Amino acid sequence: MTIIVKDKNTLLFKDFQFRCCVGKNNFSKKKTEGDKKTPIGIFDLGHLYYRADRFKKPLTKLKTFKINKNMGWCNDVNYKKYNKLIKINKKIRHEKLFRKDYKYDFILPIKYNYHKVVHKKGSAIFIHLTKNYQPTLGCIALSKKDFLILIKLINKNTKIRILR
Repeated sequence: MTIIVKDKNTLLFKDFQFRCCVGKNNFSKKKTEGDKKTPIGIFDLGHLYYRADRFKKPLTKLKTFKINKNMGWCNDVNYKKYNKLIKINKKIRHEKLFRKDYKYDFILPIKYNYHKVVHKKGSAIFIHLTKNYQPTLGCIALSKKDFLILIKLINKNTKIRILR
């Protein structure tokens, strides 16, 4: 089973079609850190992270983790844990997961540049939430309603295929 990002506005899974948004500068086969592009390819998905202070555990077959205040995703190209979940440290650049806004109330990491990490190739690529479908910094965003439907349908073996 594969999620397909057909274009910058459409995500498909089985018989479902969801509206989505992607990186401000569209797609790239040669993504780099900070280019605001969504990577093209076929990728595994990570575990589901959610804000337990705002929502109960969602219905899903995925392994879930509560987001806490000291969780971050390393985007520091000079740090050994680049593109990995880390405990926040002021000396290490990171994407804060416990945000004041709603965008990371639910996140699903896309395992882009994950297994054999190449520094500066891009980090912190997630499926996360949107309310207004504004372009992202490289992630894929769905409405909360659609995100919750999608995570009910997928499992740990589901992949995502980003076309362009």
